[in-house]
Amino acid sequence: MPSFDVVSEVDMQEVDNALHTTVKEITTRYDFKGSKASMERKEKEKEIILVAEDEYKLGQMIDLLSARLVKRGVDLKALDVGKVAAAAGGMERQVLGLKVGLETEVSKRMIKFLKDGKFKAQGSIQGDQLRVSGKSRDELQAAIAALRGHDFGLPVQFTNFRD
Repeated sequence: MPSFDVVSEVDMQEVDNALHTTVKEITTRYDFKGSKASMERKEKEKEIILVAEDEYKLGQMIDLLSARLVKRGVDLKALDVGKVAAAAGGMERQVLGLKVGLETEVSKRMIKFLKDGKFKAQGSIQGDQLRVSGKSRDELQAAIAALRGHDFGLPVQFTNFRD
């Protein structure tokens, strides 16, 4: 029976590259001169922590990082922008989460979307991915096109297409 997997992945190497070029630009920009602005990525928590003197500079940092991520092919839907919070020394802190993997709720919404669309395909949740199987390749390709066209709030990729 033909099948494919729906996953949500982010290339962490590209995120690191974008982060490093953004940090390099921040150190050379005139409006950040003498600033204690910093960015770092927490590997295990899958988040990026921004620290700056005020909310305006945090916004500038997010804009710079977003431009670098787009240039490197990372979908901005993978970023979960947190609230600005006070940090030590009168600084402001903001956490950008990276959405990796499909949550169960999102997988259930995808399965419901396929059922409501009258596709002859069944979905099964397998950890942080969704396996969709059907009777024909054409039906699965139509399901891929429909899933690609719908916004689920995170980037989705289609892998492991088998006959």
